Amino acid sequence: MFGKKSSPKKTSSAAKSTTKKTATKKTATKTTKSVSKTQTQELAEYIRQKQTAEPEFQYIANEDHYDKVIEKINDCKKTLWIGTADIKDLYVKEGRGTKPLLEVLSDLVKRGVEIRLIHAKEPGPAFRQDFDKYPALIDGMERVLCPRVHFKIIVFDLKTAYVGSANLTGAGLGMKGENTRNFEAGVLSSNKDFVKNAAEQYDSVWIRLRASANVNNILSCKRA
Repeated sequence: MFGKKSSPKKTSSAAKSTTKKTATKKTATKTTKSVSKTQTQELAEYIRQKQTAEPEFQYIANEDHYDKVIEKINDCKKTLWIGTADIKDLYVKEGRGTKPLLEVLSDLVKRGVEIRLIHAKEPGPAFRQDFDKYPALIDGMERVLCPRVHFKIIVFDLKTAYVGSANLTGAGLGMKGENTRNFEAGVLSSNKDFVKNAAEQYDSVWIRLRASANVNNILSCKRA
């Protein structure tokens, strides 16, 4: 009838339900896309970390002993165990120059790193002269002289270990050139079993020597 206001159309329950489902579907789609994007980002980060992380086992040959073993010494936080048959004055890179490895070890001692060194031969005069320049090593680094030791083991913070042929010398582990260094081979690994075995062998020798020798910061043993 003319002049009478028409009532607004009522939305059917079916229409309301359809609208609600559509909104819910859009929200679900948006959430799924968000989750999918997050998972993709996490996967990409995981792949990136795996690609940049060091492999669990690394075969170390020749000059890699300096780049991958010696340079790892400076990163030690708590403990450093070194076992070598021969020992000589070994130099490492510092900027454009070089410095004795003993200076690196002295700096580690000052930072609170506990250092053990087992060697089979008496060091040469150059080593002894450099050693005297770093008084922190006298009390801060324990040394054992034992001619029966022939293993070459370095254990870093009980988390990574090197086992191989290279002595603590310039031609073995140092920065000698391609034509003057030794041909060496070894394995560097963070595998728990590998590190455990290397550390246990080293520690068993160390404990035995300490039990049989006069305890000093320089110990010695004799061939059987």
